[in-house]
Amino acid sequence: MSSTAEKQLRHIFTVSSGATPKSGMAEYWDGDIHWATPQDLSTIEGNWLKDTRRKITQAGYESCGAQIAPTGAILLTKRAPIGELAVLAREACSNQGCFLLTPRGETDTRFFYYWLYTKKEYLQILGRGSTFMELSTDELKALRVPHPSMTHQRAIADYLDRETARIDTLVAAKERVLKLLDEKRKALITRAVTRGIDPNVKMKNSGIPWIGEIPAHWEIERTHWLFNERDERSETGQEELLTVSHITGVTPRTEKDVNMFEAETTEGYKICFADDLAINTLWAWMGAMGVSPVKGIVSPAYHVYQPGPRLDPDYVDALVRIPVFAQEVTRYSKGVWSSRLRLYPEGFFEVFFPVPPKAEQSAIVEHIATETKKLDALHSSTERTIALLKERRSALIVAAVTGNIQVEDAA
Repeated sequence: MSSTAEKQLRHIFTVSSGATPKSGMAEYWDGDIHWATPQDLSTIEGNWLKDTRRKITQAGYESCGAQIAPTGAILLTKRAPIGELAVLAREACSNQGCFLLTPRGETDTRFFYYWLYTKKEYLQILGRGSTFMELSTDELKALRVPHPSMTHQRAIADYLDRETARIDTLVAAKERVLKLLDEKRKALITRAVTRGIDPNVKMKNSGIPWIGEIPAHWEIERTHWLFNERDERSETGQEELLTVSHITGVTPRTEKDVNMFEAETTEGYKICFADDLAINTLWAWMGAMGVSPVKGIVSPAYHVYQPGPRLDPDYVDALVRIPVFAQEVTRYSKGVWSSRLRLYPEGFFEVFFPVPPKAEQSAIVEHIATETKKLDALHSSTERTIALLKERRSALIVAAVTGNIQVEDAA
């Protein structure tokens, strides 16, 4: 499309910024006028924005000076993340975090949506600001935009609508596979640590609701008799600093991209030995716990427990990180609000554990490692396929809007 005429974006679109009614005025909110924000763009499927989370009243609209854009206008974010966009499937106004691009004349906005999609990184570079990055109206209006004939705009847009929809369908299918693999992984681990790996073993009722039936030869024991609390403190704070997460369990902080506040000194932090169970007291209800693979230190607000001789630490790690265990410890956590519950030792020691023979615990751990390795390989392969499909999608859009694909021939 190098031979296609170019125009500044200001000659193709009217560019307006959004506004926000006063939040404390109830009569301004929950009306019938769609009011778009950058958050709305994070949930759309495809290229069209069909609905908004918030709606304002006519009074709210008139109070803030927002402008309603018609169906087919383009919504474009001007603050981080700059360059997210969608085509309006219905008329709407927006907040000040967005631009609304309304066509001045006969224009297929789908074509310009795809063209702007290819310019996300460039638009981000144009962003300026000290406290936050923002794309200015003048920078956006000054963009030189290809302006093919209306017939060619429509042909390119139709081609990309069709081809990207095919790719999006494939991506959605692969993403469903990822969810199924995650569910299967969780179910596999949960079944192994609570019911064992022998499908023919005789079962009995454990008497503990969260555990249910267990093999008849297993035991049930309170954690009070299985763990000892460890409260040893670091004198220097020079040991490896560990993080405790509901996603990754216990890992060295150096292995994670953590941007949280760091204390000036870690002297007095709790020592956590390899094979110790560490529990993030504040986030235990989310499952933030696990067995440490290395010696290190954790926040003095956390709690550390040494598994007794009847437990294989790897079995403990698998057991405490299943979702149903997090739900169980929540029953013994203290706090006024659910998001501020804390699991203290006296609560943890009330929880019951299924206790297989130790040799069987090791066999369960080995079984989990073998089976999850297969699932994880398939998960990684599916993720790579999704990445390739998305790369293909982006490359296709670039090729079509720049004229490197003759869409009539491709069709």
